[in-house]
Amino acid sequence: MGGRLVALHILILCVLTLLLVVIEVGRLSTQARAELGQRALTASRLVAQFPAVIEGASRGEQSPTLNTFVNILRGEVGADYIVVGERHGIRLAHPSPDRLGKAMEGGDNDGPFAGQEIISVARGSLGLAVRGKVPVLDGEEIVGVVSTGFLMPQVQALARQALLALLPWFVLALAFGSLGAVLIARQLRRDILGLEPEQIATLVQEHQAVLSALGEGVLALGPNNEITLASAQAQLALGLPDLPDRPLLAQVWPAAAQLSAERRHNLELPLGKISVLVNTEPLPGGGKVLTFRERGAALRLAEELTQVRSLVDVLRAQGHEYANHLHVLSGLLHLGHVEEAASLLRGQIEADTAFRELTRELQVPRVAALLFGQRERAQELGLLFGVEAQSNLSPRWERHAGALVTILGNLIQNAFEALSSVGGGEVILSIGEDPDGLQLEVQDSGPGVASVLQNSLFQRGVSSKGEGRGHGLANVRARVEELGGSLRVFRRGESTVFQVNLPPLESA
Repeated sequence: MGGRLVALHILILCVLTLLLVVIEVGRLSTQARAELGQRALTASRLVAQFPAVIEGASRGEQSPTLNTFVNILRGEVGADYIVVGERHGIRLAHPSPDRLGKAMEGGDNDGPFAGQEIISVARGSLGLAVRGKVPVLDGEEIVGVVSTGFLMPQVQALARQALLALLPWFVLALAFGSLGAVLIARQLRRDILGLEPEQIATLVQEHQAVLSALGEGVLALGPNNEITLASAQAQLALGLPDLPDRPLLAQVWPAAAQLSAERRHNLELPLGKISVLVNTEPLPGGGKVLTFRERGAALRLAEELTQVRSLVDVLRAQGHEYANHLHVLSGLLHLGHVEEAASLLRGQIEADTAFRELTRELQVPRVAALLFGQRERAQELGLLFGVEAQSNLSPRWERHAGALVTILGNLIQNAFEALSSVGGGEVILSIGEDPDGLQLEVQDSGPGVASVLQNSLFQRGVSSKGEGRGHGLANVRARVEELGGSLRVFRRGESTVFQVNLPPLESA
């Protein structure tokens, strides 16, 4: 791009320089004609006042003496010719003797014969010339005309001489302009990251397509928090026009305008009647990029990911557990211990039957399936997992099955992790429904919640397990609040209890 830009700049400079030269030539030519016209007029006035010229014009007769005298004056003045004509325009003096006695040419004698002094450009017998003409007066009577002329080649030579004097300056200006073009091109190339114009156009089109395709709202903000760019989703959410005047963020979203230009992730802010999760990224030249998405949509996505992860864990646990059973059965049969193999199978069937009986009143299939999977997971981890007898859940809660799976899955997983850190223990789940609503309790025999986390346990990103954790309990809190319920954690004897209370469906 740099070479093309430099070539374009130099071409423009050359064209402009040529244009200036043409204009200057025209100006100098006009100036030369004006100056020579004045010189010609002054010379004609001087010649017309000589008595010999007045006397010769009055008689109207040719005189070698007059012609010689006038030509001497022409040489002193530096004119190309001085012609004296009598009252009818017949030449009495001329640089070429063979043209004496002939009519003057050019057709511009009417003014002098009317008593006027004129400057004209006309073609005479010697060619195109700038001429100054004055009448010859004998008292009050016009008896002839004097015409002093400078041929156009002399005018052009004068203009050319002036142009040659200016030519070095034109060349110098062109040189400095070319150097400036090179420097500007290099700087511009750095500023646009070495991209070609067609690449910039392609990037802009791709940029617009990406903004249109994004499901998130995107805002680009200047150093003063003015909105310089907004995606279609951001314009819709904020009620923005097509941004002809760059409105300030404070005018459309005061809560976001309070944020400083530093990196943030998943900061919850109000936007109208909804809550959104905001990410900010500072820009090198000041300002920042702000992206936001609806909190509910983010939570639904997190739930889906949590459910998928739970399903994967369950399937892996089941695979490991059944593989272990099969290995034991295979070994017993191989050694001929048929009764022990049969006893092992009966024990597994009885355990499954007992657990199935405990979950028989849980009439939301996804919840029941989750508990069976978590039982397998507990066995893999070497933990005890049970469901409190008399637990019940009516099929009316099927419409909130996704939320219940998120709540129970995260609470049970959290209990498993707490017990794994201390080498084992037991998790008991209780689900009870009555006219006052639904109550869920996940009880574990772990060490409990650290005192420093008591007040912030359910905030996003808060965890005792290290960086990158602390989203599960925050998702639980969000789903509980969406259903209008409450969530608390407390100690019951030597156990830690996470308790969820949800209002009845009629008022939820």
